[in-house]
Amino acid sequence: MAKYVMFFSYKPEVWNQLLMKPWDRPAAVRDMPSTLGGAMESLYYMSGDRDGFVVIDVPDSETAAAAAIAVTSTGAFAHFETRRVISAEEMPEILERAASARESYRPPGQ
Repeated sequence: MAKYVMFFSYKPEVWNQLLMKPWDRPAAVRDMPSTLGGAMESLYYMSGDRDGFVVIDVPDSETAAAAAIAVTSTGAFAHFETRRVISAEEMPEILERAASARESYRPPGQ
């Protein structure tokens, strides 16, 4: 499974709906990745330029894209951004592969 972070900002009308009728957002969010063969790890809200983020585990990048499209197609978000996260345990193999690939790369002008 691959881990993705989905950053979001609600539209003002969505905040208004939440104020008028609050409900358990983690339960509502948790169902979506499970329909795609994944799972929600966590949901956090934050202050700043984004309203929050969801961490999901899904089989591959195509599944993450499907999840993002499903969510953004609702029109509830002013901003939505998906990022693949890499665990510390995955990094040694990635660095090894990068070191091998660097030998065949030529920077511009060389």
